[in-house]
Amino acid sequence: MAGTYRDLIVYRDLAEEVQRTSDVRASVSFRHWIGKVLYLVVLEGHRRAEPPLTALVVRRHDGRVGEGYKAVLEVAGEPPITDDLARERHASAARLDCYRHFGATLPPDGGSPALAPLLQQRVSKQRPPVPTPRPPCPNCFLQLPRTGVCDSCG
Repeated sequence: MAGTYRDLIVYRDLAEEVQRTSDVRASVSFRHWIGKVLYLVVLEGHRRAEPPLTALVVRRHDGRVGEGYKAVLEVAGEPPITDDLARERHASAARLDCYRHFGATLPPDGGSPALAPLLQQRVSKQRPPVPTPRPPCPNCFLQLPRTGVCDSCG
């Protein structure tokens, strides 16, 4: 995953992969244990001075990193990020660091931080379109109505 530019994994798929590769099956939902596993990944990555691999793990339904991402900030001695979108931008920069560190093939420009595609779609939809201003009347300089004929000058 870290070796493929812009690749991500969702929590459920990561949990399945952890169980498959470890040959240990949990009897409870992954939601009860995956955070603890990822916390250990944060600690080990920090010890090795590697970027946080946990930035590559996102929720399936919204493309955001989970609550446990705050451990990345805590372990690094950074202040908490309370704004959701700011935290996602931090994680996107950390993902780019992962891709660079773990040898992903990057685009010629070196790549750029990116939100998870699902989250990017939602963020893009939230932005209201910027209306194009109508030109002013050449006589009185008031903005022309949609008809293009000035109400004052006719």
